[in-house]
Amino acid sequence: MASKFLIGTVITGLVLAGGFVWLSQPPAGAQVAPVVSGMHGGTDTQPGLNPDDIVLPVLSATAEQGKADFDKGCAVCHGVNAAGTERGPTLIHSLYRPGHHPDGSFYRAALQGVVAHHWRFGNMPPVPGITEAELGPIIVYLRELQQANGVN
Repeated sequence: MASKFLIGTVITGLVLAGGFVWLSQPPAGAQVAPVVSGMHGGTDTQPGLNPDDIVLPVLSATAEQGKADFDKGCAVCHGVNAAGTERGPTLIHSLYRPGHHPDGSFYRAALQGVVAHHWRFGNMPPVPGITEAELGPIIVYLRELQQANGVN
């Protein structure tokens, strides 16, 4: 008798949980942007950080070269000092920390493109003409910038 009660209770709980999940889903076809907590109280569904709010460290020589290459090919979407724009997310964000997006993620994104998964900006296409040799210093620049802004 007790086992039938327990089974009934478990089934009822599962049905209620399933109903809650179903009711909490957006309507079919609804456009829902992901909400991810960002630094300074922002979200990755918004354009980005104010470039003036980003701490600019004294960069290594490699990072200086990376900044020049970033400004030439990446800033158009990822903004001045990687602050983000209406075209691409800020990279000064905990989502892009080394433990979540290791350096290889940046190489793959720039060389092969990447399907949107943390942002509302659409898929990132490969960056035309970028080379692995340029990407190394760009990543060093981004990591130094992230570290100076508390993204570790």
